[in-house]
Amino acid sequence: MSESPEQKFQSPEQRFFGRRKGPTLSGRKQNLLDDFLPKVTVPVSEDTPEGGLDVARMFGRPVEQVWLEIGFGKGEHLAWQARQNPEIGIIGCEPYLNGVVGLLDQLEADDLANARVYADDARHVLKGLPTASVDRIFLIHPDPWPKRRHARRRFVNRFNLDQFSRVLKPGGQLRIATDHPIYREWTALQMSNRPDFFWTARTPQDWSLKPDDWPETRYEAKALEGKATYFIYERAE
Repeated sequence: MSESPEQKFQSPEQRFFGRRKGPTLSGRKQNLLDDFLPKVTVPVSEDTPEGGLDVARMFGRPVEQVWLEIGFGKGEHLAWQARQNPEIGIIGCEPYLNGVVGLLDQLEADDLANARVYADDARHVLKGLPTASVDRIFLIHPDPWPKRRHARRRFVNRFNLDQFSRVLKPGGQLRIATDHPIYREWTALQMSNRPDFFWTARTPQDWSLKPDDWPETRYEAKALEGKATYFIYERAE
């Protein structure tokens, strides 16, 4: 499929970079994509107008809050949050289909009806979400793109932060975790330039230890000597 002029001339901050498929899926896993994903998919695309998602109807029942996880990997964190918070509606975005299957497997096995999945670029969902409709956003161990020439590919950038600011409710949380020193410095620098967010940390321990409601994932267990950083920001009132 050829790119539209708008796609062709998007800046690196606004384009997707990353894998979409890995090893060939088993028959059962392919069935999860074919049969189960349509039941829980987020009804959005790159053509959805800004604010065009009907969040109130997305979960089929009223929810107390809406949370968004971007790049959920195999879905361990998202599934844990869905289990622990059945009153919360959680949207997960992940373009890597093998990871999507990992989450779908957990949602089906545990009958987690409060989760919805978007198997494509999270920016489509960010654009579609109404203003001030989200209470919490998770960005856990995003690709650090450590080479200087790839810096503009990092998800923490002014375009995405503008959307975070738009969709988060005043007082809503943005949680970012990374075990990469370059991404840690990058995140701290980008966020320090945002008057619409404030960092909740008061001591070094506040950002070197996970909150109790932040479960350890397989990836975090392999992080370099446990030296991950856990940023928690709040949307300014």
